[in-house]
Order: sequence, then C-alpha cells, then structure tokens
Amino acid sequence: MKSFNGRVLFLDRSDINTDEIIPAKYLTEISRESLASHLLEDLKIDGFDPKTDIVGKRAIVTRANFGCGSSREHAPWALEGNGITLVVGEGFARIFRQNMFNCGMMAVELPTGTIARLFSAFAGHETTVETNFDGGTITFSANGIKETVPFSISNFDADLITTGGWVAYADANY
Repeated sequence: MKSFNGRVLFLDRSDINTDEIIPAKYLTEISRESLASHLLEDLKIDGFDPKTDIVGKRAIVTRANFGCGSSREHAPWALEGNGITLVVGEGFARIFRQNMFNCGMMAVELPTGTIARLFSAFAGHETTVETNFDGGTITFSANGIKETVPFSISNFDADLITTGGWVAYADANY
C-alpha cells in the first residue's frame, strides 16, 4: 500500500481539469516519470508556480470538481510521478476519482465546510498530512495546529488501495 502522508499543496480553485493536471500534448507518454515534470504546468492560480510549489508535496487539498474533463489515466499518473498519492477535495469528476483508486491512490471527498476550514487554517503554511487508513481519519498539522477529519471510502476502493491498484487487485482476485 502506498503512503498517504507528507507535505500538502493547497490549490484554491474549483474545476481544475485534466488538461491542467497534465496537458494533452504529453498524452503520448506512457510512464509516470516522463509525465512528472509537466504536472500542473498549465494551471493558472495567482501565486502558484508548478516548478517550485509541487516539489516535495505528497498530497493536494483543493475545491470542487477536481479532475473534470477527459477520462485519461495520465492525470493520476502525473500526480503519482511526483509522489502525490492523496487528493482531498469537495468533489471529483467521477472517472478521475475512480482512476485514482484504480492506481492505488486516494481521492477523498469532504464537505464544503470542512474544506473551507482546512484552507482557512492551513493554506499558506507548511502543512503536513497523516492518514490513518484503517481508522478513517486524516490529520492536518501546521504551526502547532492540528485538525483531524474523518473520511470514508467504499470497501471496493479500500481493496484497490490495499492491493496497490486495479491490476494488482485483478491479479489477486481473478
């Protein structure tokens, strides 16, 4: 099972689409490593610089409808190529969300008020996240402040995570 702990990147915008996650011109690439350097290079958010802001991050907190657009697996692959295995948001495009779990990664949906509280308390600070997968909690920490929030995912998605994604799950079960 992958780790879902580490430093957090806050992306304060809704409707971040798959072309902004990984531009379409890189869809001929088939390895996570070849996609990694292009992650979020077309994303426009005031103050965001993909060349410096992504380095060392392991999780993203964002707003609603993250991963909208096409159904390509390249978007989760580009995240994983950078060591980002957890995205927390108000909601996700359905296919993007399932592609995350299919890759053994997590897309965790939290209520709008919880996301707003996380942005208010932690965005702009050196924030870390610790995921208690079995306990169903995620703890955010920065500057001596901690907030633990519960999350839930389906049993099937949990099985995908613990086996390492869809291919490993299918190999073990079919």
